[in-house]
Amino acid sequence: MNLHIGGMADFLAADLWLRMGMAVVCGSIVGFDRQMRGKPAGIRTCSLITLGTCVFALLGETYTDGDRLRILGQTITGIGFLGAGVIMSREGLVTGVTSAAVIWVLAGVGTAIGLGFLGAALAVTSMVLLVLLGVEWLEVSFQKLRRGGHGRHTRQTLCPEDHDDRRE
Repeated sequence: MNLHIGGMADFLAADLWLRMGMAVVCGSIVGFDRQMRGKPAGIRTCSLITLGTCVFALLGETYTDGDRLRILGQTITGIGFLGAGVIMSREGLVTGVTSAAVIWVLAGVGTAIGLGFLGAALAVTSMVLLVLLGVEWLEVSFQKLRRGGHGRHTRQTLCPEDHDDRRE
């Protein structure tokens, strides 16, 4: 077994703690959003995904007796399996695909952090939040547009085809 030169000194290095801490923070930020929505992958799951992939990327960078890309490839395969576990199908309705996609992207965030691409990891984390929050805002806005009320109260009629959302 060939140990990386430095061993314990590298483990205690501030840079490693910074990367692992940043992985937990990025995962927790996205996980907080998911947990507040009652989704399957919450704070703990998301922060552990980013931390775990960060550690595997760090190992891939520091371990000298192996193919570093193989570690990354196997990590991606494992994350795909984890993501598949949150996808459910009930009565023809498929749920959990967004959570699976979040898991997949967070694995990329953790890997980027482990490889030292901290700015890219922050940018991707920001984009994930923008997509999750921004698309929800658009969906709510378009529902209001379809109702025609734009936030106004509407009167209801007995026949849907006679219903007019505009106030008279």
